[in-house]
Amino acid sequence: MLARLAHVIARRRWYVIGAWMALTVFGAFAAGQVSKRWYQSFSIPGKSAYEANQRTFKVFGTGVRPPNVVVYHTSGDARTSDAIRESMQRAAATAPGSRSSSWFSTHNEMYVSKDHHTTFMNVYPAGQSTFSSTSGAKQMRAAAAKGLPAGTTVQVTGHDPLEEASQNGQGGSSSVLVEAMIGALGAIVILFFVFGTLPAVLMPIVVAAAAILNTYTLVWGLTYITNVSIIVQFLIALVGLGVAIDYALLMIFRFRDELREGVDVETALVETMTHAGRSVIVSGSTVAVGLLSMLVLPLPFIRSMGIGGMLIPAVSVLAAITLLPALLAVLGERINSVRLLPKRWVDSGHPEDGLWGRWARFVVRRPIPIAVIGLVITGVLAVIGTQLNPNEAQLKNFPGSGTAIKGRELLADAGISPGVMKPFVVLVEHGGNPQPIAQRVAKVDGVVGASAPAAWRKGGDSLVEAFPAVDGAAPQIQGIIDRVNQSLEGTNGTLGGQAAVDRDFVHAVYGNFPYVLAFVVILTLILLARAFRSIVLPIKAAVLNLLSLGAAFGIVVLIFQEGHGSSLWGITATGAITAWIPLMIFAFLFGLSMDYEVFMITRMREAYDETGSTDKAIELGLARTGKLVTSAALILMFAFLVLSSSPGFEVKEFAIGLAAGIVFDATVIRALLVPSLVKILGPANWWMPQWTRSALFIREPEPAPEQ
Repeated sequence: MLARLAHVIARRRWYVIGAWMALTVFGAFAAGQVSKRWYQSFSIPGKSAYEANQRTFKVFGTGVRPPNVVVYHTSGDARTSDAIRESMQRAAATAPGSRSSSWFSTHNEMYVSKDHHTTFMNVYPAGQSTFSSTSGAKQMRAAAAKGLPAGTTVQVTGHDPLEEASQNGQGGSSSVLVEAMIGALGAIVILFFVFGTLPAVLMPIVVAAAAILNTYTLVWGLTYITNVSIIVQFLIALVGLGVAIDYALLMIFRFRDELREGVDVETALVETMTHAGRSVIVSGSTVAVGLLSMLVLPLPFIRSMGIGGMLIPAVSVLAAITLLPALLAVLGERINSVRLLPKRWVDSGHPEDGLWGRWARFVVRRPIPIAVIGLVITGVLAVIGTQLNPNEAQLKNFPGSGTAIKGRELLADAGISPGVMKPFVVLVEHGGNPQPIAQRVAKVDGVVGASAPAAWRKGGDSLVEAFPAVDGAAPQIQGIIDRVNQSLEGTNGTLGGQAAVDRDFVHAVYGNFPYVLAFVVILTLILLARAFRSIVLPIKAAVLNLLSLGAAFGIVVLIFQEGHGSSLWGITATGAITAWIPLMIFAFLFGLSMDYEVFMITRMREAYDETGSTDKAIELGLARTGKLVTSAALILMFAFLVLSSSPGFEVKEFAIGLAAGIVFDATVIRALLVPSLVKILGPANWWMPQWTRSALFIREPEPAPEQ
């Protein structure tokens, strides 16, 4: 089928190019339109705390955003300061529709430090929580500071102000267009040294631009069917850039190899499509499967990222097997014209005579030591990866500067629990009395105190605020939440608040993760079994990919969770990795790293069918794909490093996790473990019982016997 498609495209190349040009121009328009339709929130349907917050929001207009904490320190007794009371009124007025709580509205000692010199007010902003929401901390502090007497200071902290501090300290807002342009420039530099000719350098960029803009068109349409997370825009721009260039590289490498063998342009195109085109389809399918697995999770936010992200490899594959062959048909031999570097620098003739060929022969001679070295490196990092803590970082670990950081320090210095920044909020419904519920919750082990502000009542509903004795992301919070829920049994109260929602989110994600893993592994095994015509090779590929993921998690733990090198990105150890990040690293990295496995093993399979020798298959397969895999990994790594320059430590964790995983996979896994294990397994690599061939509709002939 791919051979027939190659013939059709070669003869109708200008129609294909014209159609892609028209679609790409429309894609540029669609990219502007979709920017107005991104989904900027997340929900956890059916989870108790999330639903309680939503009902609170419906009644009170607040409750889905954590509070700003306005902190005062004075030399006298803060409880008797009229200046502080009036300042709190001014601060609350800067957030219209908000509700607030303090010593002055409750006369509860939990709002005051033990020495009575520090007090605070919680201000719950009105409205929905979105990625573009701002806390208004600076305006709130400015209003609160007016008229305060000498010796009294005020700062505004809280979850959202601290998150803004971590971003603003990193260079302001990010731009998808700027990051994509920087990524493209980096890719051009790498391609310059890979190909050395202008047409070969520019063609992958053209294909990537077409793939990215047409993906925006499909996502724009998707936004009218379902919500699509705003994070997808970054994934399309940077992951799309890397994936599309990867596939273009594979096709161009093969096309130039065929031309070097002396065949005509159309024959070279047919061979390229038959072999490299097939690998591109398999590779794109594995990336799509990883992202499609997100549909298993009961979280619209994650599902939208999976659906939107799945379109990236789909469009990239389509561009690689239609637009790129048309461009190659037009250029023909001119793909090697307009040389920018001397030919000897980039093309040594037969790749098996070059560096990768020599390395392949070295691995074939010493497979066991090479495999041991690779397994030890991978195993150590994978063990470290098991220490990963998928949770929001504790607020004390948020980096940055300004009023939010100073306010956090004021609370800590006064001995006030960090739990006041992510408090529990109990919704009391159906006319229930909040006072007895507040008394119950206040007695729970791990709760500092609880109050039921008189102003927090509307109709038959009311609210109780309680402060845990630890940060809302601390390990102990799990037990405290369980005990609070037990104390509410038999009452009209339901626990809400940011800390409880965060726990629900982690449970929703990782409680269903075994199903995600099973979905990805089973579908990938089926795809690879068809592609490799083997049972052993797909199992080996899946195991190595999971080990590679474990190693990538180990790198993320070392850098960000434990802080070894995190200063390079201007942050300190976070103690945790934001809950959705490991999941998305898994979804993307499983497919992206499998690309390289497909590129290498497909070439090895082809060489084995021709020679019947596993040793020759390793030598030819690694020699002909080593440069391709290395350059493709460098391009993806650069794209993710660009993404890591975005403000906010969470994006940095995500980007560096992907970049480190890609580089580790292309080096340790593909250069050490894949060839050495293929050599050790020998003839077993190519084993496939007849019943599986029939079940998978494989019609290819049996491979040649081992020599």
